[in-house]
Amino acid sequence: MDSSIPASVADPVPGAVPGADAGVLAGAVPTRRVWRQLWRRKTAVFGLLLAAGVLAGAALAPVLAPADPLAMSPRRLALPSTVAWFGTDQFGRDLLSRLLFGARVSMSVSFCAVALASFIGGTMGLVAGFFEGTLDPVLMRAVDILMAFPTLLLALAVVATFGASLGNLVLAITLAYVPIFSRIVRGRVLSVKQHDFIAASRALGAGDTRLMLREILPNVLAPVIVQATLNLSTAIMIEVALSFLGLGVQPPAASWGSMLSEARGFMELDPWLAIAPGIAITPAVLGFNLFGDGLRDVL
Repeated sequence: MDSSIPASVADPVPGAVPGADAGVLAGAVPTRRVWRQLWRRKTAVFGLLLAAGVLAGAALAPVLAPADPLAMSPRRLALPSTVAWFGTDQFGRDLLSRLLFGARVSMSVSFCAVALASFIGGTMGLVAGFFEGTLDPVLMRAVDILMAFPTLLLALAVVATFGASLGNLVLAITLAYVPIFSRIVRGRVLSVKQHDFIAASRALGAGDTRLMLREILPNVLAPVIVQATLNLSTAIMIEVALSFLGLGVQPPAASWGSMLSEARGFMELDPWLAIAPGIAITPAVLGFNLFGDGLRDVL
C-alpha cells in the first residue's frame, strides 16, 4: 500500500505557512526523531527557550512580581534600581510587576484564540474537504468572506461592535485566523483522500466519521501545529495593537499594549516606559517565530 503523499497545495492561503501543508502521513516520521532533528537546530531551540521563558514568567507572575501591579506609590517615573528593577510608571506602579501580569493577558488571549481558530477552522476544512461536492462550496464561501477583510481590520471591527473585553478580544482574533486554518486543512484533506489506504478503509466498512477522525485527521495535524505555532506570535501582536488602541483589556489592568499607549506622553522625558514593554514583547514574538520556523522545517 502506497502511503506517500505528494507535497502539493490545493489552495494557496494568504498568511499561511509556505510548505506547511506538505506534511507526511501519520507515523511516517516518529515523534522521537522529530524532536532529535528539532534539537539540532540552534535557532529553533533558542526560540523554544525564549517562548518557554515568557510562558514561565506569565504563569509565575503572582510569585515573581515584586509588587502589586495596581498599587500606586509616591515614587513616580523612577528609573530602574534595586528597589524597582524596571522602574515605575507615572502612577508609581512597578513596571516589572505590570510586565509579568501583562504577559498573562497576552499569552492567555493568544493561546485561546489560536486554539479556537485551529479547532473551528480545522473542523470546517475537514468537513469541506471530505464532503467535497455538497458542503464545500457553502463553507468555503463563508471563509472567502472572512478572508476579504485584513486580519487587524476584522479584529478591530469585531471588538468595536461587541465592546472591549477579554472575551471579545479572543473572539476577534479567532475570527481573523479561522480562514487560514480552514484552507490549510481543506487542501490537505483533498490530497489525503486520493490515497489507497482511504479506499481500503472504506472497502472494509469504515463510515464517514471514522474515515475523517481516524484516517484523515492524523494526517492533517502536522501543518496545523506548525501554523498554530507561528500564529501565536502574530496573535500577540494583534492583542498588543488592540490594547494600544484602547480596545483590549481596560485600565487599570496591566497589558503590554496599554502600557505602550500610556508611555506615549512620556517618550521625551522617560522613554524607558515604552522600552520596557518593548523588551517584553520582543522575546515573546521572536521565540514563537523561531520555534515555528524550526518546526516547519522538520515537519
